[in-house]
Amino acid sequence: MTRGARAVIALPDLGRAARRDPGARLAEAAGLAEAIGVDVEDRLHFRIRQPRPATLFGPGQVERIADAVRLAEAELVIVDAAITPVQQKNLEDRTKAKVIDRTGLILEIFGERAATAEGRLQVELAHLDYQAGRLVRSWTHLERQRGGFGFLGGPGETQIEADRRLIRDRMAKLKKELDQVARTRTLHRTRRQRAPWPVIALVGYTNAGKSTLFNRLTRAEVAAEDLLFATLDPTMREIALPGVDKAILSDTVGFISDLPTQLVAAFRATLEEVVSADLIVHVRDISHPDSEAQRADVVEVLAEIGAGEAGLIEAWNKIDLLAADEAAAVRAEASRRDDVVALSALTGEGMEALLARAAGLLRKDATMRAVTVAAGDGEAIAWLHANGEVVKRESEGMETTFQVRLTDRDWARFQARQTA
Repeated sequence: MTRGARAVIALPDLGRAARRDPGARLAEAAGLAEAIGVDVEDRLHFRIRQPRPATLFGPGQVERIADAVRLAEAELVIVDAAITPVQQKNLEDRTKAKVIDRTGLILEIFGERAATAEGRLQVELAHLDYQAGRLVRSWTHLERQRGGFGFLGGPGETQIEADRRLIRDRMAKLKKELDQVARTRTLHRTRRQRAPWPVIALVGYTNAGKSTLFNRLTRAEVAAEDLLFATLDPTMREIALPGVDKAILSDTVGFISDLPTQLVAAFRATLEEVVSADLIVHVRDISHPDSEAQRADVVEVLAEIGAGEAGLIEAWNKIDLLAADEAAAVRAEASRRDDVVALSALTGEGMEALLARAAGLLRKDATMRAVTVAAGDGEAIAWLHANGEVVKRESEGMETTFQVRLTDRDWARFQARQTA
């Protein structure tokens, strides 16, 4: 991909995204382009009553896109929607520019950003799945992968059937490697569940401030930039909570509207960290004009991956970017709700309230239990004090019985610990 390429964005309004403002959608598409160094020269919004099978856009709209390309001397057209291979080819013929759709753009970003071996495997699998759908006989200039995930590279002659076979073989190999990674991750997760540490997953729309919040809570130095998809690979650190000895905080990949299905599938192993979490903190950029629509997109993805069992807190982040009266209204609204904390990960406001709320939710289902341990088992006694609320203690002979409030999950962990 050539950084600094000049691009025109074309947003087809198909009537299915009414909850999102077109201006905000165009701004997001521009942010995605800028995340990989593309210079956006023009942004076009078209209402489409009847999608055209050949080009998606109507003839006059295609001509407007072509005019914008010529005027801006652009090399690239970004269609902020999913388009078919035939539509892509026809648009390229008529605009005389390279055309990629929203899926291709997001995959391009992931290809640049994935840092770990697992992340690269996931992105390559998603890329090949997407690329396989581009191999249609009507094409005469199919792309060949060249040492990366370059959708924006030049054309190259290729044999369709040979490419299909190579892609299928490579995808099968990648799936085997990712299955092994998933098994290893499951083993690690099982070990953590035996340990006395609940898991808190940070989720949210891309660029909502998850990594900044993660750094604030853990004093870590995870990359936190004002960029879409600055974080792709999950990071985990220990943190302390009031009344909870330790917890594991997980920073995850950001969500986005119309996240490519290939990426949801490829990153499912990573997202399982969210599914198995004891508590989910949904970080929202409350200063964003489309904050409510972004929230709906995140909720949809959480439902899709089956992350509905854990407790959830909404962290209304970036209140430092609001005007004083708006910030006051947000704080007032948050104070009236049990599942919301208003905060600024940048300034540190609201951190103590978030930790207290998280600790409270982790312990809200605690049940009084009678636990008998050997009087000399100092490790077990310390565990009960660190992870439960010890109400009463009675010693008899070589045994000590505790009346202690423990959640079902902590009780299961304690039992697993005792039998390990």
